[in-house]
Amino acid sequence: MSTQEEKLHATNHYLYYPDEENIPTYLAYGFRPIFLLLAPYFIISIVLWGLVWSGYLNIPFMDNVLTWHIYEMLFGVLTAGVMAFLTTGLPELFPGMIPFVGKRLKYIMLLWVSGRVSFWFIDTTGVYLTALLNLAMLGWLIWFAKDIVLDKLQRHASLGYILIAIFGIEVWFFASILGWSGSDSMSILRVALGAIVILVLLVMRRVNMEAVNELMEDKGIDDIYISRPPLTNLAVFSVILFTAVEYLYPTNSALGWIGLATGASILAITSDYSLEDKFILNQPYVIYMFFIFVMLSLGYGLMGWSILFNEGNGISSFRHFITAGGLGLSYLMVMITIGWIHTGRHLTSNIYTHLMVSFMILATFIRGLIPFFQEYQMQLYLWSAIAWSIPFIIFIKVFFNFLLAPRADGIKG
Repeated sequence: MSTQEEKLHATNHYLYYPDEENIPTYLAYGFRPIFLLLAPYFIISIVLWGLVWSGYLNIPFMDNVLTWHIYEMLFGVLTAGVMAFLTTGLPELFPGMIPFVGKRLKYIMLLWVSGRVSFWFIDTTGVYLTALLNLAMLGWLIWFAKDIVLDKLQRHASLGYILIAIFGIEVWFFASILGWSGSDSMSILRVALGAIVILVLLVMRRVNMEAVNELMEDKGIDDIYISRPPLTNLAVFSVILFTAVEYLYPTNSALGWIGLATGASILAITSDYSLEDKFILNQPYVIYMFFIFVMLSLGYGLMGWSILFNEGNGISSFRHFITAGGLGLSYLMVMITIGWIHTGRHLTSNIYTHLMVSFMILATFIRGLIPFFQEYQMQLYLWSAIAWSIPFIIFIKVFFNFLLAPRADGIKG
C-alpha cells in the first residue's frame, strides 16, 4: 500500500473536519480537553476521598458522604469518559459526521466542569443546581449520540439505549434525594452500577476491536480479532439479572449463585483473545484489557461467594473490584489507547503503561481485600487511594505533551 493510500485511509473520518479558524490544539478533538481535565480530576478527587475514609478530612456532603461519593465516582466521571469515547469514536463509526471541536467543545467542557464544582459545593449550591447541570451533561451526550439510535442498521444502537437507561436512573436518584421517590438512594446507585457495567462491556467490544487489531497490524501478526456478540450478550444478561435481583431481593441466597454466574460469564469474554492461528495473550495491550474483565469477574464472583459463605460481609469492599478495578481500568485503557492512536502515533507499550496498569490493579486489591485486614483499614483506605492515583500521574507525564501538540502525522484533530 502506498503512503498516499495509507494517508487517505487514516484521514477517512477527518474529511468533514469543521472550517472553524484558530482552534487551539487542546480543543482540536473531543478527547483532548477531556483527558487534560479528567486525569488531574481523578488524582485530586481520589486523594480527597482517601483522606475522608482514612479519617484525616471531614466533608459533610449533606450528612451522607458515602452516597455522594458513590454518585460522583459513578456519574461524575462517567460523563467525561463517555464523552471522550463518543466524540472520538462516532466520526469513525459514522463517516460524514462532523467532529465536535473548537468553541462548541469548550462550552460543553465548561458544563462538565460546572457540574463538578456544583457537586463539591453541594452543601452551598444545593441539590437542584447539581441535578440540573449533571443531567444536562448526560442529556447532551444522548443527543450527540442520537445517530447511533436512529441508524437504520442499528449497528451500535445498544450504546444509545443504555445511555438513555442511565439517564433515567440518574433522574430516579435525584428524585429519591429530593424526596420525590420513596426508593432508597443507595439501592438506586447499585442499579446504576449495573447499567454502567453493561455500558463498559458494550464499549469494550468496540475498543477491543480497534486496539487489538491495530496492535496486530503494527506487530505484523497475520490474523484478525473478532469480539463475538454472544459472549458479551450473555455477560450483559447476567449483569441485568444480578442487578434486578439485588434490587428486589437483596437478602435472597439465590443472589450469591447469580453473582458467581455473572463473574463466570464476564470472564468467558476473555476467550475471544484465543485466536485460531496466532497467540496474542503475550501482547501487553491484550493483557491490559484482559484484566478489565478479570476485575469485573472478581467483583461479582466475590460478592456471590460472600453472600453464600460469609453472610454478605465485605460486599461493599468486593464491589470495588468492579468500580476501582474494572471501571477504573476501562477508563484508563480508553485514555491510553485514544491517547496514542488519535494523536497520530502507534499503539505503544512501555514501562509507563505497565506501571499504570499495575498500580491500578494493586490499588484495587488493597481496597477490595480490606475485609480480611480490618485492623489496618484506615491505612489501607489511604494507601489504596494513593496507589489508584499514580496511574493518572504517570498519564500526565506521558500523554500531556501529546494532547497539547498537533497530531504527529500532521492530520487535523
